[in-house]
Amino acid sequence: MKKLGKQISSIILASLVLTFSLSGCQTKSKRVSNHKEQKTLTISTHESVENIVRKNVFEPFEKKHNVKIVLELGNNINRLNKLREKDNKTDIIILTDYFAMQGVEEGLFEKINRKNIPNIENLYDIFKSPLGEDYGPANTIASYGLIYNPNKVNEPITSWGDLWKSELKGKIGLNNITNSGGPFLLLIAADQAGVDIKEDEDKAFEKMKELSKNVLKFHDKASESLNTFSAGETIVTDSYSFETKTIKEKVPEAKRIDPKEGSYAFMDTINIVKGTKNKELAEKFIDWILSEEVQKAQALDELESPINKKVKLNEEQAKGVIYGEEAIKSLKTVDLKYINKSMKRWTERWDKEINPTK
Repeated sequence: MKKLGKQISSIILASLVLTFSLSGCQTKSKRVSNHKEQKTLTISTHESVENIVRKNVFEPFEKKHNVKIVLELGNNINRLNKLREKDNKTDIIILTDYFAMQGVEEGLFEKINRKNIPNIENLYDIFKSPLGEDYGPANTIASYGLIYNPNKVNEPITSWGDLWKSELKGKIGLNNITNSGGPFLLLIAADQAGVDIKEDEDKAFEKMKELSKNVLKFHDKASESLNTFSAGETIVTDSYSFETKTIKEKVPEAKRIDPKEGSYAFMDTINIVKGTKNKELAEKFIDWILSEEVQKAQALDELESPINKKVKLNEEQAKGVIYGEEAIKSLKTVDLKYINKSMKRWTERWDKEINPTK
């Protein structure tokens, strides 16, 4: 009996050891499995992305969906060109509207399932489908105006036409034609020449050539423009509304204006890249960036203007952003398809006549 008891005890002990061993293997296997389940979402976005965007947008999404976000940064044209490469691995791309329209026309984006992005319905109508129903919505709006140092000019700057003043010779920094604001400059030059650019492109370029004499440098990157202004090398620069806070931190006396002729609207749009293996996750991210939570957080930090109608800001909170339907409607809009159709011709002519040193 004692021998039998020892045999039973040995069997029970062996069973327990086997059970714990299997349990340990399962736990280890589960850990490995969970590690493998973490996906990577690659997002192509503007180089001006700061830590604040990571705090408000990327990090909360990473935690919520067990995903690692990798960023590809750069200006619109460079990132769009990279998207055209066959081995591109980007999942989502954020582009200014007329660059995004090129992506649509070239078949670079996946068609979205709007049912998976319910927050689209909370946007102001003009932002729901700026590129067509099959493609991504806008995720924010900005205005294109001017910023200047009031301590270094004889009279306040109030108009686009002030850029042509002789006192500003060599003191202006502007976007190059291939940067987001570049095409607006040609439209502004046409207005100052009293013509419609579609009808008299020559006069628009003649007027722009006059302005180029006042320009210290045409910038390929927004960061270059900010640096030359902050260093005092320029005293006037074209400016996007979301840059105001950053500029004023470096030059507190700087003043941003919407010229009396009107500021231009441009939207950032968010699209899913053709061929991604993470389409479902990408749609969740688009819905997240359009949410009331994210849109308000970005607005409170004066980084992006909210386009979700549910976002409510008081007068003080709304000072640094474009807020509300009335403010949005006040901005001038452009013919995106016409600009895209003209860009190759405009760029070639610009490099010969306006910025030949490029």
